[in-house]
Amino acid sequence: MSIVVAATAGALFGVGLWVSGMTRPAKVIGFLDPSRGWDPSLGFVMGGAVAVYALANRVVRRRRREPWFGTAFHLPTRRDLDVRLLAGAAIFGVGWGLGGLCPGPGLVAAASGSGTAVAFVAAMVAGMLAQRATMRR
Repeated sequence: MSIVVAATAGALFGVGLWVSGMTRPAKVIGFLDPSRGWDPSLGFVMGGAVAVYALANRVVRRRRREPWFGTAFHLPTRRDLDVRLLAGAAIFGVGWGLGGLCPGPGLVAAASGSGTAVAFVAAMVAGMLAQRATMRR
């Protein structure tokens, strides 16, 4: 049953990314670059996502028992900031700003056959593998 729930949630998320325009790098860059005719429409998408998350988070936090579709909550326990976290966030942000894609929209766009998105996903996977190899040392 959990695979069906995960697949349904993933498909709904992908459709939402596609409908909102997050899979089109030009639209994302138009939001991130106010010097070239700023497109504020993705701000509404992000605002809606934050509102849904805030509501869902309140509901989940009030539940003291196990989650609806799992045996335990999987929440982060660390609260500290370190150089690796800050560097990774900076690299992610710069990549998002330059390429106009982040992992979720990149996967959706790659699935639609976009050559740019396929190259983005390949570079993302290569970066993940490089990070994994570095961390094992």
